[in-house]
Amino acid sequence: MTPSDSGQAPWLSAGSLRYSKNSCFFTAFALNYRTSQQIQSPFRGELTLQKTKTLTALRLEIDTVDDRLLELLNQRASLVIEVGRLKAGEKRDFHVPSREREIYERLTAHNQGPFPNEGLKSVFREIISASLALEAPMKVAFLGPKATFSHLATMQHFGYSAELVPLKSIPAVFEEVEKGHATYGMVPVENSTEGVVSYTLDMFMESELLINAEVLLEVHHDLLSRTGRLEDIKKVYSHPQPIAQCRKWLEENLPNVPLVDVASTAVAAQIVSEDYTAAAIASEIAASMYDLKVVRKRIEDQVNNFTRFLVIGKKMAEKSGDDKTSLMFSVKDQVGILYRMLEPFAKRGINLSKIESRPLKKKAWEYIFFLDMLGHISDPLIAEAVQELRECCQFVKVLGSYPRAK
Repeated sequence: MTPSDSGQAPWLSAGSLRYSKNSCFFTAFALNYRTSQQIQSPFRGELTLQKTKTLTALRLEIDTVDDRLLELLNQRASLVIEVGRLKAGEKRDFHVPSREREIYERLTAHNQGPFPNEGLKSVFREIISASLALEAPMKVAFLGPKATFSHLATMQHFGYSAELVPLKSIPAVFEEVEKGHATYGMVPVENSTEGVVSYTLDMFMESELLINAEVLLEVHHDLLSRTGRLEDIKKVYSHPQPIAQCRKWLEENLPNVPLVDVASTAVAAQIVSEDYTAAAIASEIAASMYDLKVVRKRIEDQVNNFTRFLVIGKKMAEKSGDDKTSLMFSVKDQVGILYRMLEPFAKRGINLSKIESRPLKKKAWEYIFFLDMLGHISDPLIAEAVQELRECCQFVKVLGSYPRAK
């Protein structure tokens, strides 16, 4: 035990302290501390002693903590492997989104700082991702290519230890999961400024896959080029949605520069990496991946620009206690039908967070409705409301119950 552990003043533990009454002076042989604290002497006023540890001493302490963290991580990994064996023996799903939510909420509630909660979530997201890889390999398909916002959302949710597979289209992501080539898929469903992604909603009309989770990604668009100079830009490439989300900025800062639509922000970055007169509207990760410089950061017109993504899989997610349920249904053409389809939820006090309609492709002027509500399909009130809804519908399909994104 060090002197400081026993309650002694920290500066006393640095070395030997000699006191002489006749000469009225202190002599300090400090090994790890410098003067910084005002000490009252009964013989000679005040003398300043610093109790700040040296850089070398602090780094040694950090190394000790890191070694302990490594030991604990391996201890955790051993427990995870045992959990994986038990799940395999009982034929249970190795990935349980509600369990991840429980871990994040428990740790952030107990966190007293100074380590920030967002950083804590990022660290444990990677720990959980690596742990899942120990239980069983997890393959996740997403709408590619790499460096797109779909890629960012997939990394944000599944971490870097999962095998992330970029595909060329939303139907291809659904197909990869349906055939069992991927455990999950990540697809965009709506943007806070540009609205729904119709391809994704249309796929649920034919697919039997379920929504397992949702991811909210705050979208920031950067203007990227090889030179990093605004005056060099003669044309701008990007996906149509980012161009629309940055239109006001582009009109004010690049009014006469042609805007070129391409398949994705990553494709735009790839094109610009070979053209010194062009710029791309893309993510920060695209800049690092394609060796581009940032001309301007965050050029989106709306500050609160979010894209919602859905994680799709074959099984219903377990109840987490803070869930959302999504439905798809088609109503009969009757007087007052809109009132009747909402009544089962209103009279039970169920909060509907979203309702969207899409044309039924097989019949003109008939529509499919998509509805999100708060709660899990296993909740009695939710189950009762859905059952009552069936009475006025041609069909009702539960798309999934899943933890609500925060």
